[in-house]
Amino acid sequence: MSDPVEKLCRLAKTGDRAAAGELIALHYQRTFAWFHRLCGNEHDASDLTQKTFAKVWPALAAFEGRSSFSTWLHGIGHHVYVDWRRRKNFSEPRPDEWWETCMADGPSPFEDAMERDLARRLYAAVERLDEPAREVIHLHYYQRLSLQETAEVLEIATST
Repeated sequence: MSDPVEKLCRLAKTGDRAAAGELIALHYQRTFAWFHRLCGNEHDASDLTQKTFAKVWPALAAFEGRSSFSTWLHGIGHHVYVDWRRRKNFSEPRPDEWWETCMADGPSPFEDAMERDLARRLYAAVERLDEPAREVIHLHYYQRLSLQETAEVLEIATST
């Protein structure tokens, strides 16, 4: 089965406005959030997002699919951003308050690295459990089955 984004790209290349609209809907918020982190304000982020999509649609016919649509879109967005920075002539250092507005929602790179390390150690510890305990962990936590569903699958009492 083909990737849905690839299918939307093929349809949009043929002039299908609904497919183009779906591509925008799938990628607009992430693109806007990326620019918001780079620029530090909604106004510039909105302008850069619009400029990016304005460049994407005429260039869509040249999209060959050698990378994902998202990668291709971000490449265009990067060039739009670089051009914007050149025009704005950003050479002065930014105050700490400005950088704080650029912070992404979610964990910092350090927190993310710590979480991944903790997860790696936790997964390794689970793999050292005996088979019945490991099965419970896999079903309940990894597969997100309720305790009742886990007990039913394993044919054991819920209290076990």
